Amino acid sequence: MCGICGIVSLDGVTVRPEDLLAMRDQMVHRGPDDSGMFTGEGVALGHRRLSIIDLSSGQQPMANEDGSVVIVYNGELYNYLDLRNILLGRGHIFSTHSDTEVIVHAYEEFGPTCLEYFRGMFAFAIWDCRRRRLFAARDRIGEKPFYYAQWDGLFLFASEIKAILAHPAARREVNYEALNLYFGFRYVPGPRTMFAGIEKLQPGHSLVLEQGELKLNRYWDICDIRTSEILPEDAQEEFVRRLKDSIRMRLMSEVPLGVFLSGGVDSSAVVALMSEMVSEPVKTFSVGYEGDAAENEFEYARMVAARYRTNHHEFRLTADDFLGFLPTLVWHLDEPLADASTIPLFYIARLAREHVTVVLSGEGADELLGGYYIYKKMLFLDSLRSLPGAASLAAAAGIVATALGRRKIAHYAAMMQQPLEERYAGVATALTDTERSALFGGATPIPRTTVTGPYYERVRGRPALDRMLYVDTKVWLPDDLLMKADKMTMATSVELRVPFLDHELVEFAASLPVSCKIRRNETKFLLKRAMEKYLPHEVLYRSKKGFPVPISRWFREKTDGIREVLLDDGSASRRFFAHGILEGLIRQHERGQNDMSDVLWPFLVFEYWQAAYMKKGRSGT
Repeated sequence: MCGICGIVSLDGVTVRPEDLLAMRDQMVHRGPDDSGMFTGEGVALGHRRLSIIDLSSGQQPMANEDGSVVIVYNGELYNYLDLRNILLGRGHIFSTHSDTEVIVHAYEEFGPTCLEYFRGMFAFAIWDCRRRRLFAARDRIGEKPFYYAQWDGLFLFASEIKAILAHPAARREVNYEALNLYFGFRYVPGPRTMFAGIEKLQPGHSLVLEQGELKLNRYWDICDIRTSEILPEDAQEEFVRRLKDSIRMRLMSEVPLGVFLSGGVDSSAVVALMSEMVSEPVKTFSVGYEGDAAENEFEYARMVAARYRTNHHEFRLTADDFLGFLPTLVWHLDEPLADASTIPLFYIARLAREHVTVVLSGEGADELLGGYYIYKKMLFLDSLRSLPGAASLAAAAGIVATALGRRKIAHYAAMMQQPLEERYAGVATALTDTERSALFGGATPIPRTTVTGPYYERVRGRPALDRMLYVDTKVWLPDDLLMKADKMTMATSVELRVPFLDHELVEFAASLPVSCKIRRNETKFLLKRAMEKYLPHEVLYRSKKGFPVPISRWFREKTDGIREVLLDDGSASRRFFAHGILEGLIRQHERGQNDMSDVLWPFLVFEYWQAAYMKKGRSGT
């Protein structure tokens, strides 16, 4: 895995190599093994390398035989050997055994349509010297990030925002639309970032920059995939076959591999199937919490580790680890992302780095197969909405709950009155529209449907579950789950591979009827049934946890410190938000009136982000 960056002059502005070096070397953690740069007329490309495949000759930037096509690339093509053979048959000459060179020649052969041939995770930029054209792309699901900006006659791009900010033309200004939406989602939904002028290239998209004009193109989506009529038994067998194929492809490496094992169904399935494919014990890694047995996953992870005789490693996280790491966490994230599981993810990645360079994980199965409990809640609310008088009853319940200060009851009463498109904005949400209006001094909040509405429109008429899964695949998955996964593993120089998100497996899952996903009130029905011969019943049919974090207890233990950070006279919160809102939330949490940790966490992350990126002279940790 790697870090990439580049500068392209739009109107004759000089591109300085020293500016590229400053950008590139903000990402040493992404590629500690090697670095390189390419400079040409009006262009410069930079690269940091974490060596995984073709350790001796995979240096970048890399060019074709005559130097007319140059690439910087971050990712892995799992089918590159097959594609290499096709290109050899068409007369292309290779000087390395790397997947990077395969992309170069595929672009020469097929042009921008080369993306149709790639199976893997990637973000890359190609400079076509003859056409003076930049062609860049991001993988279909969004496993690898790609940011870009245009300032002062220059086009800048990079794997991380901090690299763009290292260029002297960069501007550090808050994107107020993104700020508003951040407090609705807990993360910044793409293509926005928290920085005005910097955008994310969306998953499944490419861009072409030519003659000063930027064009974006969506090259892949799953919204057009139709539901199949496959029998449940056949669906289970086919899903496992495809998952095995995906895992096998992701074992391609010249360095040691391991698995993040949470003790849940998804990561346990990866361990079980991978164990059949390797001759040595699988190295597995788990994280838990000091003094919090109820929140620990160790019991179930150990059960799976014992069954498959893995080489198992554990890390126990404390409240001090959790809060002490926050400034570094936010610097690595680039922008606020209020998902508390980012911190255990960093620590488990750091533990893994002591033993391996590549890890596999179970991300993505919930979005493919309906694994989150909230999907059942939304479907239940749909059924209640169809009852006579339901809207009036919900309105009355909401008024009573609000008067009694019962925030969650009031929240669900309000949702019962809304259609799915307004009610469901994703797995993780923070403040309601009413709460955000109060937060910003009565200003009208930007509706979350601004983000989710276009995606709901693409799947109009589909079953409710499929619509929710599609929205989460387009918003929550790339902008929260995969963003934190990339940033936290790259912070420790570990490459993460996600078998459930192979695009062919994603397409197959999208074609399955909803009865394969949630059935008899059981989430991820197909996967659990398919894995019954591989995993203990206790692992398959317990409640979902993932990387649970005892944040509520830790917030109460550290309230004084949190109060000091958020309510300091010089805090960003006092500048951006209505006076008294935060103090009231903290007081509610201290008194135990409501568990407000999920609401306070986004404020704390935002405060540290302001300190890391917006204070004058700040450029790194």
